[in-house]
Amino acid sequence: MPKVILVVDDDPVQRRLLDVMVRRFGYEPLLVDGGEAAIKALSDAQSRIELVVLDLVMPDLDGLGVLARMKEAGLTQPVIVQTAHGGLDNIVSAMRAGAVDFVVKPVGPERLQVSLQNALSKRALETEVTRIKRSRSGTLAFEDIITTDERMTGVLRLAEKAAASTIPVLIEGESGVGKEIIARAIHGSGPRRTKPFIAVNCGAIPENLVESTLFGHEKGAFTGASERHPGKFVEASGGTLFLDEIGELPLSAQVKLLRALQEGEVDPVGSRKSVKVDVRVVSATNRSLMEAVRQGAFREDLFYRLHVFPITVPPLRERRGDIPELLRHFLIRIAAEEGKRVRSVSADAVEVLSSFAWPGNVRQLENAVFRAVVLAESDEISLSEFPQIKAQLGGRPQEEAAVRAGGEPPPKAAPIILDSPAIAPGLTERHAGLDSLLLDSQGEMRPMEEIEADTIRFAISHYRGQMSEVARRLRIGRSTLYRKLKDLGFESGNLAAPDSEIVSGR
Repeated sequence: MPKVILVVDDDPVQRRLLDVMVRRFGYEPLLVDGGEAAIKALSDAQSRIELVVLDLVMPDLDGLGVLARMKEAGLTQPVIVQTAHGGLDNIVSAMRAGAVDFVVKPVGPERLQVSLQNALSKRALETEVTRIKRSRSGTLAFEDIITTDERMTGVLRLAEKAAASTIPVLIEGESGVGKEIIARAIHGSGPRRTKPFIAVNCGAIPENLVESTLFGHEKGAFTGASERHPGKFVEASGGTLFLDEIGELPLSAQVKLLRALQEGEVDPVGSRKSVKVDVRVVSATNRSLMEAVRQGAFREDLFYRLHVFPITVPPLRERRGDIPELLRHFLIRIAAEEGKRVRSVSADAVEVLSSFAWPGNVRQLENAVFRAVVLAESDEISLSEFPQIKAQLGGRPQEEAAVRAGGEPPPKAAPIILDSPAIAPGLTERHAGLDSLLLDSQGEMRPMEEIEADTIRFAISHYRGQMSEVARRLRIGRSTLYRKLKDLGFESGNLAAPDSEIVSGR
């Protein structure tokens, strides 16, 4: 799904020009004719706006007013400002107000494309870093979960309601659909988000160690118990305990689990005293617990204790529209981790991946992308990097394969263009988009004058309009800097004024 670019300009001719260019670059433009309309569009809860191209001079609410309102409302979309007047004082004010770049009307296609790519690249990387930090700190939020599917959106709305209380939640779904991610988002969005989130895979614990792992043990309670262990319930006290694959618990442990949930206390192995715990339990299963109850493999009373607020996560084959965005997400992260440059995914590859049944769901897609990045010999991921997926489709037409896998045939896919090459480990964020800065859309070097102009624009943005600092860091005289700005089209009577005068607009 193409990224949405909000174009804000009161001039219909300029809106039309930007509309054509933004579409040509593969994005989806959303056109509005004023500042108030822009704020309304950005505040829409269903908005998918990723970036704003904002005119500075407008009759109702000007560009600086829009930037101020965005800051007040906590709107974080990057903003590229444009002006026909070339006033340096206006540009400096916009940079100080939070704009990430600026262009002078009429902006050329190459200049606009580079600006859009760099701004979106920075946003994508910042979003990914934030998501990783939240996941590791236990504060993952629902907005960090990547989806555009209506069914999945309904699942997240249901989970948000559960997050506000301590009601027991049972997350049901096939292996690899992202049950733990939803559990972490429930924890990270609730009142216990500052407390521990402890995840336990019940199916991975040896049967003779289940009780010790969950409820703890005293030193010497059994052979090999050389020291006291508090258990997962005590570790999670005050926070959330996530019991994955709860259906794999042996019946003996189910009895003690039921007591822990009912009484709020656990009995460590070898201890004569119970330990009080305050734990919010979120459980998950990839099988039917009701069927396990019928077969006598799961206690009915425990089932009803856990099955208070069930949430069913649909498999990936039933939400194919999420595949391109998940693909983009995994590529950005994995390519950065592996130090590989990846700029795009071919249309054929996107179409085949969107047609595949994905029995392993999101986890399988992530592993397939990992393998593709390692195999890639160029900056484009093509169908040849997914030989196993292609072989499993058996040469069938993609529409037929999709129908056999369940669901509607996917729409004809467009290639995925990453906003810039991924950052290799050890590089700073300033290197993000370096190829986009130096190369044109055909992969050829851009003229030195254009690169110099972009460097000056970036320096003014980076140092928030402090012109003396800009000149010092670029190692040129301030008069030289003003002359170069004038050559770029900035006409202002204040070009020779001190920094304080330029910033204040005097």
